[in-house]
Amino acid sequence: MGTEQEIVIPPELRPADGRFGSGPSKVRPEAVAALARAAAGYLGTSHRQAGVRGMVGRLRAGLRELFELPDGYEIVLGNGGSTAFWDAMVFGLIERRSQHLVFGEFSAKCAAAAAAAPHLADPRIVESEPGSHPLPEPQEDIDLYALTHNETSTGVQMEVRRPSPSGLVAVDATSAAAGLRVDAKDFDVYYFAPQKGFASDGGLWIALCSPAALERIEEIAASERYVPPSLDLKIALDNSVKEQTYNTPALATVFLMVEQLEWILANGGLAWSTARCGRSADILYSWAERSDVLSPFVKDAEQRSRVVGTIDVAERIDAKAISRALRSNGIVDTEPYRKLGRNQLRVAMYPAIESEDVAQLTRCVDFVIDALT
Repeated sequence: MGTEQEIVIPPELRPADGRFGSGPSKVRPEAVAALARAAAGYLGTSHRQAGVRGMVGRLRAGLRELFELPDGYEIVLGNGGSTAFWDAMVFGLIERRSQHLVFGEFSAKCAAAAAAAPHLADPRIVESEPGSHPLPEPQEDIDLYALTHNETSTGVQMEVRRPSPSGLVAVDATSAAAGLRVDAKDFDVYYFAPQKGFASDGGLWIALCSPAALERIEEIAASERYVPPSLDLKIALDNSVKEQTYNTPALATVFLMVEQLEWILANGGLAWSTARCGRSADILYSWAERSDVLSPFVKDAEQRSRVVGTIDVAERIDAKAISRALRSNGIVDTEPYRKLGRNQLRVAMYPAIESEDVAQLTRCVDFVIDALT
């Protein structure tokens, strides 16, 4: 039996790129090289001038094409990431009461943001144990249903469907966007950040908004409700249609996201990227199911994420030791979500990650387990 520090994985088993983090995710080297080439005329320039505004325009146009948004939908951007958007939603999208599906760390945090707001009624919480997802419950007093397309902490995905003809549907797609299928008719707000499926850095939120969501934003902005300017969705909307953000964004983040977005579009769009993630997921889960010491954490195959895979490890083998051995060999960020507290590996399978690299990762894990046992 060896220790993880002593394990050397043969080069022929290692993936070409060893980054499997669920966020921040792998950034394609080609995108970084493109940023370096453009840096002199782009980085360090005003976000209200043509260079950066043109990049924001490309981002918005690309998202409209990728998600095939109907007429009347708008792409709104702001600084701060999805966590900041939860606060913006509390101020600018929920009229009185929301319903939240809670099935992991991030969906719980979204619900907590609404529960803490003194100007709102207590939210309705529909909860299930980690490893599964609950179903929404249509209720007459709900004016916004908060769904999560993919729970990053647990590796559970859910299909996006309208639970009721009334009430907005706001979907946290932070780890789902570009990797899971979705139809614009099934949501009013589909929001995410760029550091996962869009292979960029963090610090930005993007929300695809339906006409009904835009109307709600306008109505709340016209009311007497106080909204901090940095969280004001009306201010964000007014700036976005001018191809800019209210305050300065991270210019590299915008550029790298555009590179990833246009790369996906050039290869076939959302159908291509979701199929690519699906191939990686099939490799990961079929491997775990064949193993004597590994198993998919999510028991219902339909709920297993195609973008973030969670794999349980038999208790007699320390999953942390596996991750440490992988890390010492340049294969990083396979640790589970810390608060889930399971003996587990977590593997991102976003569009930027090659399916063959996922296959190579499984071979490396097998090698490490053999060495540890």
